[in-house]
Amino acid sequence: MLSDGLRWFVVLADEGQVTAAADVLGIAQPTLSRRLATLEQQMGVQLFDRHGRRLTLNAHGALLFEHARRGLDELDAAESRIAELTSATEGTVRLDFLHSLGSWLVPTLIRGFHHTAPRVRFALHQDASGHLADRVLAGHSDLAAVSPRPRTPGLGWLLLDHQQLALAVPAGHPLADRPDIDLRDAAGEPFIAMHPNYGMRRLLDEAAERAGFEPRIVLEASELATATGLVSAGLGVALVPIREADPEAAGVVVVPIRGVDAVREVGMVWALSRPLTEPARRFRDFVEDRTDTTP
Repeated sequence: MLSDGLRWFVVLADEGQVTAAADVLGIAQPTLSRRLATLEQQMGVQLFDRHGRRLTLNAHGALLFEHARRGLDELDAAESRIAELTSATEGTVRLDFLHSLGSWLVPTLIRGFHHTAPRVRFALHQDASGHLADRVLAGHSDLAAVSPRPRTPGLGWLLLDHQQLALAVPAGHPLADRPDIDLRDAAGEPFIAMHPNYGMRRLLDEAAERAGFEPRIVLEASELATATGLVSAGLGVALVPIREADPEAAGVVVVPIRGVDAVREVGMVWALSRPLTEPARRFRDFVEDRTDTTP
């Protein structure tokens, strides 16, 4: 292993005796003594103070020990990561996703994948779409389910779903009886929007710009369920995907928005700059294979 060249020195420092360290390492005592002599010759300094058979690290040895221990930890981590890259049957998939996808998409995908790979674990994280893209690029996660498609370069993209956009309005609102609307019909309404850096906030801003107005935002939320709850209280209207509009929210009517652009794309992203681990690659391929049948 890559770490063998450092491990004997660390063991010798821990044991403080050549004989004991040789027994731990399973090598002959003279072999270990020669390794130490060669290392000290290469470094140009003694690394241990000798007290009979006892060895204690001096200042030079303590410095080398600190870096050797750190190097071993890094090499062990690399070997573990490489093992994950080559094993698709176990390991961990670090999966990020939007809060709104946690009630239907993510549980469905994980449940289906566990039928084919029951030993693969998942580490889950939820956040705003913009933050999730940054986490993937930074290497904090393997994959992220986001919406809409991030503009950030360096990301792979797998389209999972198209969702019709609608305007959630309070029951009894003048727009509530229409079969569908043009978003410009709501130009004068108070809007309940998601916080900046959330995908639905970007979709609202873009849709309003195409409709020729700037939305008057009166309240901001971090979950679509909260937004529809505020709509039910008569505090404003909200742009929502029809699929995720809360059907249980009393006093809310969801009116589809006309136009080919009135859709929300849901997809999965990953960093193009590094290979996926085998479990993550296998999960992405599983998701791609079943995209057409995801409910």
